[in-house]
Amino acid sequence: MKRRILLVDDELTILLTLKAVLEISGFDVETASSAREAKKKIRAHDYHMVITDMRMESETAGKEVVAAARKAPCNPAVAMLTAFPEPAFESEDGADKMLVKPIHTTDLLRQLEALLVTHEDQKRKAESAGLAVPPARAASKSVRKASSGAALRKPAPKSASAKKTTRKARPRKLASAR
Repeated sequence: MKRRILLVDDELTILLTLKAVLEISGFDVETASSAREAKKKIRAHDYHMVITDMRMESETAGKEVVAAARKAPCNPAVAMLTAFPEPAFESEDGADKMLVKPIHTTDLLRQLEALLVTHEDQKRKAESAGLAVPPARAASKSVRKASSGAALRKPAPKSASAKKTTRKARPRKLASAR
């Protein structure tokens, strides 16, 4: 099953370029060119992730999209895209991750994969604990760890046979995630 992303940006060039990059990487991508259009799509469809520009038709447009995504029953991972990062970004806007434009394609894909893995882990933990939706702050802290590479490394197995199994399984997982 392809992972579904809603990509929101009012700059057509950025929207189409990112859409192409994500689709080539195996994602199913829908686009919206305004907060209003994005909120409508979030209410109508389920997404694994929402990536939104911070500033579009207004200074708060990106925050409105994030808020709509946080209310969505599918509980998507949320990344905010901006050329003007706020130094005090600590998920107070509700996004799990801040992506700063311009961003190298490889870095973007690595960060999105880490965000998706971490977010899905948080959702599974919350479901097993009987919670409907994991808290946004808990997910964003894990994502910050993931973007530094810590969440991408698996703990070393205790036995030699487990080590061999882990090494054999790891490349298959990475290949299927692309």
